[in-house]
Amino acid sequence: MSETSQRHSGQQSGISSSNSAGKLRYSDFTHPKYWLTWIGIACLWVAAKLPLIAQRILGKGLGLLGYYCIPRRRQVAEVNIRLCFPELSAEEQKSLVKQAFVSNAIGFFEAASAWFSSPERFRPITNVHGLEYLQAAQAKGNGVILLGGHYSTLDLGGALFSLYSSAASMQRDHDNPLFNLVMTRRRLRFCDGLLSKDDLRGLIKLLRDGRTIWYATDQDYGKRGSVFAPFFGVPAATITATARIANKTGAAVVPFSHFRNAKGGYEVYFGKALEAYPSGDDVSDATTTNKIIEEEIRRYPDQYLWMHKRFKSQPEGEDHHLYGGK
Repeated sequence: MSETSQRHSGQQSGISSSNSAGKLRYSDFTHPKYWLTWIGIACLWVAAKLPLIAQRILGKGLGLLGYYCIPRRRQVAEVNIRLCFPELSAEEQKSLVKQAFVSNAIGFFEAASAWFSSPERFRPITNVHGLEYLQAAQAKGNGVILLGGHYSTLDLGGALFSLYSSAASMQRDHDNPLFNLVMTRRRLRFCDGLLSKDDLRGLIKLLRDGRTIWYATDQDYGKRGSVFAPFFGVPAATITATARIANKTGAAVVPFSHFRNAKGGYEVYFGKALEAYPSGDDVSDATTTNKIIEEEIRRYPDQYLWMHKRFKSQPEGEDHHLYGGK
């Protein structure tokens, strides 16, 4: 089966966001309260048609604006980078925070391109590394978990992946139903189906069918279902679901990352399927996945979502508030 037909099959198999997006139509959103959302979507469409160099220039300006105008998120990034890169001087840390805002703003334009232009646009400027590791894992037929992270090229990474293979993805639904409908439909152009972030039953079924799914473990979802494992040497609440799902399904876990390079192109990386994983020790397994994501981040440290409160949850006895407030 071709990659295109595989993606089409996934989209028709009932695997989609678990909310009502699949039952809605664009014509359901003609009320004036949605007009601003329509304008925003139109802006995304226009942004997607811009030359890539123009997107990066605008992204830099938008990122610097965010750095100076969103102090709460700047503070979060400052705390994260201070904890994760203590070897950097104060000036170097400040520069990395600023670069992170710029990289994530550029990612906004890249997401627009992923949604509203063809992935083929990026094939000539994309380098793939370790594709043989993915293919070897898929050939075993037990399903593949792509161990991903929240890099600034998040949506574009999915589009780039579709140039070489097909995969489903987990999705956190947006509160705005119109934006969620657009997001879901546009992602289904390059995803082999979408699952709600809480649909573990659907995820397990998909893997047992021998499919591939992108799964990120690098955010703080609270203490429930998590253990504390080092992330850049700092204890971080890390979900145990990755190891448990791999154990339940026999799926291979393959590291996957994606970044923009300094030459105006993109780098896609696949790593060897994890060996002796899961080990049966939740902390050891969480440490393994955190270490892999950390190594990927170090390739392009500014291209990570440092604005997320990665260390919000604290081990027992260390209930202080790193980010201020509660």
